[in-house]
Amino acid sequence: MSVYDAIRLRRDVRAEFTGEPLSEEMLERILGAAHSAPSVGNTQPWDFVVVRDTQTLGTFAEHVADSRQRFADSLPEDRRKTFDPIKVEGIRESGMGVVVTYDRSRGGEHVLGRHTIDDTGLFSAVLAIQNLWLAAAAENVGVGWVSFYDESYLTKLLEIPDPIRPIAWLCVGRVSEFQQVPDLERFGWRGRRPLTDAVHREKFQRDL
Repeated sequence: MSVYDAIRLRRDVRAEFTGEPLSEEMLERILGAAHSAPSVGNTQPWDFVVVRDTQTLGTFAEHVADSRQRFADSLPEDRRKTFDPIKVEGIRESGMGVVVTYDRSRGGEHVLGRHTIDDTGLFSAVLAIQNLWLAAAAENVGVGWVSFYDESYLTKLLEIPDPIRPIAWLCVGRVSEFQQVPDLERFGWRGRRPLTDAVHREKFQRDL
């Protein structure tokens, strides 16, 4: 599969996980792709916590459900009706979570390339996530990024030491299919901007 095909196929998967476990060989290939990401000062500030324990998956899923409900309760009625049918996680269904962490202390304080833009370290970890996602798509494996959680809760749940931060819980698993249209578009939450609206020449052009 070409990288363009993987980009086109990639979806934020929620409802299509089959629960079929991934082989260790496939998981290693996908994590190897993530670990091959570029990083500022070659610090490689990421780690990957693979979670398969059903009790941990269930505990985290309950926490996410509570967070989802708080968000739903905060919405105006019309947005609430649009949001209600959207599934936001597949923690139990996928059978595996990969938690990507960011360690700002890796490489020390004098990181080449991070002197003026501190976030380049965090950006590096996000590049690892993108690599993981595209490699998974090439393997016909689904990924769902869970964002309805409190960071301190996940830190405690997985015993992540300070100052390391969990920046993503990714549901990773076999899928029955990839949706042709992303869920948020299918359910009417928000459509995709055309490329022409996102490209500027020479200077940023404000919308009139």
